[in-house]
Formats: sequence, structure tokens, C-alpha cells
Amino acid sequence: MQELAVDIRIEKTSKSRLSEIDLKNPNFGRDFTDHMFIADYENGKWGDFRIIPYDDFKLSPATSAIHYGQSIFEGLKAFRNVKNEEEVLIFRPDENAKRLNASAERMCMPSFPEEIFLQALRELVDLDRDWVPNVPDSSLYLRPFMFATDAFLGLRPSEKYTFAIIMSPAGAYYSGAVKVKIEKKYSRTCQGGTGFAKVAGNYAASMLPALEAQKQGYDQLLWTDSSEHAYIEESGTMNVMFQIDDTIVTAPTMPEEDTILRSITRLSVLELLQDWGVKIEERRIPITEIIEAQKNGSLKDAFGVGTAVTIAPISTIGDEKEGDLELPNWEERELSQKVKKHMQGIQKGEIEDTKNWVFKV
Repeated sequence: MQELAVDIRIEKTSKSRLSEIDLKNPNFGRDFTDHMFIADYENGKWGDFRIIPYDDFKLSPATSAIHYGQSIFEGLKAFRNVKNEEEVLIFRPDENAKRLNASAERMCMPSFPEEIFLQALRELVDLDRDWVPNVPDSSLYLRPFMFATDAFLGLRPSEKYTFAIIMSPAGAYYSGAVKVKIEKKYSRTCQGGTGFAKVAGNYAASMLPALEAQKQGYDQLLWTDSSEHAYIEESGTMNVMFQIDDTIVTAPTMPEEDTILRSITRLSVLELLQDWGVKIEERRIPITEIIEAQKNGSLKDAFGVGTAVTIAPISTIGDEKEGDLELPNWEERELSQKVKKHMQGIQKGEIEDTKNWVFKV
């Protein structure tokens, strides 16, 4: 039995809401499991670790996170083991714990102990394990987050914080391949900014350009660098990879590049590709290179990688000058199909986890 980092007080709900939920068609982001984990930071330390029934927070109108944006979060998934339906598998939560603390450091927030992060996830998922869906392309989405709670309007780092974890059943994020638009007006972030951190404000800033793209018939954006809008960085809520001939090309993340979020899925995909002997180039990607590769037929594939989608094939790349550039049919793309099948196989226990990526509950 694993040694516990702290004692977590557990208050179980008096009445589960699970019978009201259709796990075959989950309402992601609106239906939440019966319980949530909470911890509070005060006087320089974390304490009052508890799992309680899911409920609203009570906050002061002067809560500093509302006014000054000290708010970070993570996203990861738990899956039903297809070979043992009583067992739940959480994919690489240790990496999420590390990334949360990288975000916390950038936002002048306290780190959260990784061992408590993992313990809290395990105990919460264990308590609400019946909420994990058991249909294809489904999962239990886990959302750890931290926000400042000082009731003070002075502009300074808060002295109090809340860390919490909530969970929501999820189905497939996209039903098929996605259309993306190269964004050359707006910027997601800039050099020296918060692009590498999972900060709430990054997502708020992306909403207007994303909405404008959707009105034009696109699903997501291909973000470009803020100084020239000449290099592709990431795609909407995903990192992005291109296959040019036999080489996978993807933009670098920290420490080489601080404008791009370091996806745990990206990290995992690159490890798999290296194991398979696939040639990989992590470098800046000129828009002109992708356009030229599409025109001469060397652009074999383009796909997003991220927690929500795992692998999201890109069908169309829209450019203001070149128009819509079409890619080969998803069914014909051997490498990304193989990656997706292997990743999902590990996540769901169908393929042996030789890298110890999966935490069993």
C-alpha cells in the first residue's frame, strides 16, 4: 500500500447524483462528480486537506484572483482499464504536477507539493470511480486549479490561495478532422510572457480571435509568433506537429521557447516517435515552409496533440493569401494513426505500459 503524504479528511455526499447522469453521452464541463478536493494556503504553508461534496465556493467580491488574474490550472484524464473494468488509469499525473508548479512560479504563486497532488488525485478518483465512463473515446476529465483568495484590492501577490480538483465525465472532443486558420493579427502570447504557463488569462485572450475564426468556418487557430507572425507556434488548445516527407516537425517548448505550452501529450508522442526511430525536428516553423510543402506534396500530415484530443487530425489549413490548403485524408495517414492508436492503447490498458506512464487506482 502506498505511503500517504498527508491525512486527507473525507466527507462523503449524502446522495450521489450519478443516477441523473448519462455516462454514455456525458455533458463535459457541465456535469461534475459528487466530490472535489480542496486545500488552503495561509501563513506560508498548505493545510486543511479535504475531499467534500461538490459545491460552490464562497468568495469575497474583493478576491484578488478576480481582479488581478492569479489563476492557473491543469487538465488530465482518467480511463477505465479495458482489461479490468474495476481499475482506473490516470495518464502521467506526475508531469501535470510539475507543470502546475512551473505555472505557479511564473505567476508568483506557491508551489503545491507533488506527492500531495498525486495522493489527492488518487483518493478523489477512487471515491468517484463509478463516474468514469466506459464507452469508446470517453474518459473522466480531471481539473486541478489554484487561485488567489486574498480579499484585498492592492496590487501585489496574494498571501492566501486555494488549490482544488474537480472532475467531469467527457466524450470525444472532436468528431472528425479539424479546419484551422493561420492567425496573423492577434497573438496568444509573446516572448517573456506567460505562454508556457497554463494561466487562465491566456485562454481569455484567445477567445475573440477563435470566435472570429469559427464564424469563418474554422474549428481552431494556428497561432503564430507575436513579433512577425511568420512562424507557427501551436494550434488553439493543442500543440501541433507536421509530417514533411519522413520527418516530424514541431515548434520547441521551454526552455528554448517560452511562448508555447508544454503539452504532456506532446512530450509522450515525441518519446514514442523516438522509440520508433522517426526523424524529429524541434525548431521554429516558417509559415512559408508549410505552404510550400503542401503545394509540392511533401506535407503528409498535420495534427494537434493535447489532453482533450490526444491526436486531432488537421484537414485544412486556411491562409489569408493562399486560401484553404487541403491535406491528405485522415484515413491515409499512417504515422499519426499509429500514434493515436498506441497512445490510447496505453491510456486504456490495451497496450503494455513499459514507460510507467499510467497511475493505477
